[in-house]
Amino acid sequence: MNAETAPEVFSAKPIRSLDIMGVKKAIPHRYPFLLIDRIEVIQEDKYCVGVKMVTANEQFFAGHFPAQPVMPGVLIIESMAQTACAMLLSKGGFENKIAFFMGIDEAKFRAPVLPGVVLKHHIEILRLGRAGKFRGESYVDEKMVAEATMTFALVDKAAT
Repeated sequence: MNAETAPEVFSAKPIRSLDIMGVKKAIPHRYPFLLIDRIEVIQEDKYCVGVKMVTANEQFFAGHFPAQPVMPGVLIIESMAQTACAMLLSKGGFENKIAFFMGIDEAKFRAPVLPGVVLKHHIEILRLGRAGKFRGESYVDEKMVAEATMTFALVDKAAT
C-alpha cells in the first residue's frame, strides 16, 4: 500500500456492506465507545473499508483538547479494530464470540484527525483463527493519518 494516498480498494465495489445497525449487531460497543459508522466488505476475510464520521459532538473532544480538538490516537486505533472485528463477526458463525486485543505493533500517527472529517479505514486481514492479525490504515481526504498492525483473540462471550 502506498503511504501517501488512499489504496485502490477504496474505489472497489463491496460484496456486502454493514450500516450502523449491522455494525451494532456484530460487535457489542455502544455510545460513546462505538467508533465506526459503516463497513464495506471488499473481499470476505481479507479486506474491508470502515467509515467513521468524526463530528464536533464527539464526547472525547470536550477534554482532548477543548481549545484545539484532536481525535486521540488510541481511539483511531480502536476504530480500526472495531472495523476489523465487525467485518469478521458479522459474517455468521461467530454469534457467541467476542474479540479482544492481544497486541498493537508498528503504530504510527501521521496527521491529526479533526472534527468534521470522514475517517476511512483500510483493513487487511493477515491471519485468521482463534488468534488473528490485521493491518489497518486510516485516511482523511485520501491522505494516511494513522497505521498499525494488531493481533486479537476470539473468545466465547460471557453467559448472561
